[in-house]
Amino acid sequence: MALYAIGDTHLSLASGKPMDVFGGGWTGYVDKLKEGFSAVGQGDTVVICGDVSWGMSLEEAGQDFAFLDSLPGGRKLLLKGNHDYWWTTAGKMKSFFRDNGFSTLDILHNNCHFYGETALCGTRGWFYEEDRGEHSAKIFNRELIRLEASLKAAGERGKLCFLHYPPLYKDYCCQEIVDLLERYSVSLCCYGHLHGGSRRLAVTGWQGSVEYRLVSADEVSFRPVKLLD
Repeated sequence: MALYAIGDTHLSLASGKPMDVFGGGWTGYVDKLKEGFSAVGQGDTVVICGDVSWGMSLEEAGQDFAFLDSLPGGRKLLLKGNHDYWWTTAGKMKSFFRDNGFSTLDILHNNCHFYGETALCGTRGWFYEEDRGEHSAKIFNRELIRLEASLKAAGERGKLCFLHYPPLYKDYCCQEIVDLLERYSVSLCCYGHLHGGSRRLAVTGWQGSVEYRLVSADEVSFRPVKLLD
């Protein structure tokens, strides 16, 4: 049994927005994902750090979910990304997965999951520095509440955190999120969102008491990164 993470699969099997148009590493990315997941065992857990599918609804994303469900791994935990327009209430998503037989899919949102004695916590996060308007502030504060709720649900267990947006980036620090990670003794934070040239601006490695890793699909060559055995 092992724990893996990858972000930004950007699947588009039915919505007509394949990432192949960007060329480079994205050419043939669906096949690359299939090959990358071949290292994952049937009993393993994979956390997908947002931007899962370009589908505009659960129905339009259905083929993408079917693809993910068919890949190796006994459990795939999905976070919300900024392009996951299909995302709806937890009840509707869980019902859709159940009704369509997507038995390996679940969500990491306003909750936490467990991998042995390790708690898997997370939320989308927010690039608050890009827009400090009232609407953005409300979204940001909601994300802080969700993240802390997830961390509190872990109790005294060791904690890993998964975000879509990077809490650290170039000369930017989302101090409120970093403070929560340190306050709740998170040892590792994985995030996605950054692609192409922006990847070089990512902050990785140990910062304070937390290790940060960028796991967007093109950063990790479309192969889920093993975090724990």
